[in-house]
Amino acid sequence: MRYCGCFLALLVLVAPAASQQTAPIYDLDGLIVTGVPEPRSESSIGGTVTVLEGRELSERGITRVVDALRTVPGVAVVESGSFGGVASLFLRGAESDYVQVLIDGVQVNQPGGAFDFSGLTTHNVERIEVLRGPASALYGSDAVGGVVHIITRSGSGSPTSTASITGGSYGGRLWSLDLRGGTESVSYGFGLSDSETDGILAFNNGFQNRELSGVVRFLPDTRSRIELATRLGGREFHYPTDGSGNVVDQNAFTFADEITLGLDAERQVSERVRVDLSLSSFASDGGTDDAIDSGADTLGFYGYTSLNSLERTRVRVQSHVLFSSSTSGTLGAELSDQKQRSFSESLSQYGPSSGESQNTRTNRAAFLHVASGFEAVDLNAGARIEDNELFGSTSTWQVGASWGYAEGGRFRASAGTGIKEPTFFENYATGFTIGNPDLAPERSSSWEVGWEQGLLNETVQFSGVWFDQDFQDLIQYTFSPPNAGDPNYFNVAEASARGLEAGMSISSGALTAGGDFTWLATEVIDSGFDSGEGATFVEGEALLRRPKSVVGASVSYRWNTGATLNSSIRRVGEREDRDFGSYPAAPVILESYTLLDASAEMPLLTTGNRSRLSLTLRASNLLDAEYEQVSGFSAPGRQVYLGAKVGLGGGS
Repeated sequence: MRYCGCFLALLVLVAPAASQQTAPIYDLDGLIVTGVPEPRSESSIGGTVTVLEGRELSERGITRVVDALRTVPGVAVVESGSFGGVASLFLRGAESDYVQVLIDGVQVNQPGGAFDFSGLTTHNVERIEVLRGPASALYGSDAVGGVVHIITRSGSGSPTSTASITGGSYGGRLWSLDLRGGTESVSYGFGLSDSETDGILAFNNGFQNRELSGVVRFLPDTRSRIELATRLGGREFHYPTDGSGNVVDQNAFTFADEITLGLDAERQVSERVRVDLSLSSFASDGGTDDAIDSGADTLGFYGYTSLNSLERTRVRVQSHVLFSSSTSGTLGAELSDQKQRSFSESLSQYGPSSGESQNTRTNRAAFLHVASGFEAVDLNAGARIEDNELFGSTSTWQVGASWGYAEGGRFRASAGTGIKEPTFFENYATGFTIGNPDLAPERSSSWEVGWEQGLLNETVQFSGVWFDQDFQDLIQYTFSPPNAGDPNYFNVAEASARGLEAGMSISSGALTAGGDFTWLATEVIDSGFDSGEGATFVEGEALLRRPKSVVGASVSYRWNTGATLNSSIRRVGEREDRDFGSYPAAPVILESYTLLDASAEMPLLTTGNRSRLSLTLRASNLLDAEYEQVSGFSAPGRQVYLGAKVGLGGGS
């Protein structure tokens, strides 16, 4: 495992810096950092943000980020078959490339917004913040339907380490190791994990995923803060399926290696002014390898190889000004750069063919955000101007309000716009497909209103949100351009999504329980070029793979001994899709399904309030439901996993 040496070196360098002091230097309790230029209280946010705490996810036995995101109202996760298959996210009915993904503040989307969640685990995660609604006024492109922000765990006090190992169904194997601690001036957290599975299909379906992540935070003096975060990830997924889910290939696989780096430095220059400088970088190398199966493999297209290299860099400067005790503003500027290099080669009975490309683009932006509070009312507003070397200047905006009208009661409202830049292929493709360098960004406009009410001293909580979104200038491909020599991509389509998110929770001593419901209606307003029997974007019909309804419930109980028991059930409604095993693709309805999960943790050895040795048991899809999230690709059946955790250090 090539990350082990790096991990052990970090332990040697950092561990001696720790002492018995326990003062934390970075506390996000009750604060939101996503969709706002600086941390703010949850109650002051006009939009909808759900916080998934890493500790709670661990207690519930949730090890993958996609499984954590399934529990969020308004979120639909779609995986193409077995573990490691492409995992996409639809926020409130928006396109899957309309979600900006941040890891410790670093954007990790492909140019044009696409992101595969299959390689993200919850190990070493402090929290996941999920913002629903546009956030391009702060983050720029891709934050159209919302933002998913994954924040790495840090620590405090004397060094603490935890090791775990788990095994179970489908040859599943997982081990992890972490170390964290800190003093009054420095805190750190590092985690290393490796997971493998044989997959759900008969052959060539293995998946291996490795992650090394870490964060170090410094307080050089009383006015300064420095944070350095990094993540290295590597995964390999073997798939025997063709585009319609048929099991036909003995050796096809995809792979990806990624590195994320983020540096944030903050300085309080006066009582009212604070300056923040952040540098970030994301690099990815991956591709597909589908070699010849045998000497008899000579018909049709029988071999394929592709390589893709991506780099994203960003420099951002922000100045936070406190105008009064209740009003603050942020003025910022940003310079970002994207680079992509790709190569592909196809082998067929007609002869080999290959293609390669190398593209770059630069974006400059300026933004302004203002927040103010007046007794029970909090207001915020923001605007951003982009200057992209390819599609020129564009602007986005956002406004929000939160009103605490009574004890435990609150109304929220927000509105805004978002943009999504074209992919490099849509801009620069050559050969059989011609890209269009004159494409404009895809756009959205959105509004929402929400309500929250706490009863019985906040023991019971109710919430509800109504949202409405419109997506314009959607980019589409056409086989028949208007004129000879014209490109194949144009901004021509439009769609909408609206719906309701509702939830309730009960917290009483050792027992917590909750439920949520999402109703979603999507519609194609203008299908653009997409027409004919196999069309996937049909005027008046719903968008594909978005469930019309999702309902879920969960219950957890914690004993005085530290033992925990968790269970959850979630029913996902029908979705429209296409069967690409036929030509033209035939419309299909993916049937609704119900997933029942349960987990338990039993401490065997404790010292003070710290568990030294515990056993974990986790079961997924207990009802052994047979279902598909993508037409033709079966999802995993019943799974059972048994594991153990060992904790070291941290005092008594």
